[in-house]
Amino acid sequence: MSEDKLFDRVGRVFPSGEILFRDGDAAETMYVLRSGRVRVFKEVNGREKTLAFIEAGDFFGEMALLNNKPRTASAECVEETAVLVIDAKMFEAMLRGNAEIAVRMIQRLAKRLDEANGLVGVLMQKDPKARVILGLERAAEGGIVLEDGTVRVLTDEDQLALEVGVAPEDVRGVLQRMARLGIVEVEDTGFLIPNVMRLHEFLEFLQSRSKS
Repeated sequence: MSEDKLFDRVGRVFPSGEILFRDGDAAETMYVLRSGRVRVFKEVNGREKTLAFIEAGDFFGEMALLNNKPRTASAECVEETAVLVIDAKMFEAMLRGNAEIAVRMIQRLAKRLDEANGLVGVLMQKDPKARVILGLERAAEGGIVLEDGTVRVLTDEDQLALEVGVAPEDVRGVLQRMARLGIVEVEDTGFLIPNVMRLHEFLEFLQSRSKS
């Protein structure tokens, strides 16, 4: 079946601001993004935490279909968006009949497992300063790379504190110190990291100080 015919069958166009699904909803469909952009977010302590931006050509919402559990995050169109809406029966048929889709799914699951292992590594650090720095490094891997190479991370102090298991005031102290050194710039919507390598170098410096 051609892509145009498939879109005629299961395609839909949503306006900017449309919520495709919310955290806790029952999962009946997944989505393949044909055009536009989708923000995946979760509400934490009354504040929205952006988890990812989905770009054209990618798919999302499949995990809830695979494990038959409610949605674990919400998805919002940030511009006019065209998607293929795939139900569980069609999804299973696609996995069985299309090797490329099956391989992409395996790659997606492997990436999520790697991210989970990375978070475990962060949480095993006893030094809260190390947790904050490693948490920023992880966030930078999924950040937005600007033209000059600076990475914009769309999270804030409270969200970072929650993710790495460190008190917000301790996170704030580490960030303020790194801001004075020019390693991080704190914005209202997140952080700017001019050179991610400097995060690693600063962590090594702190660890060497603690051993001396």
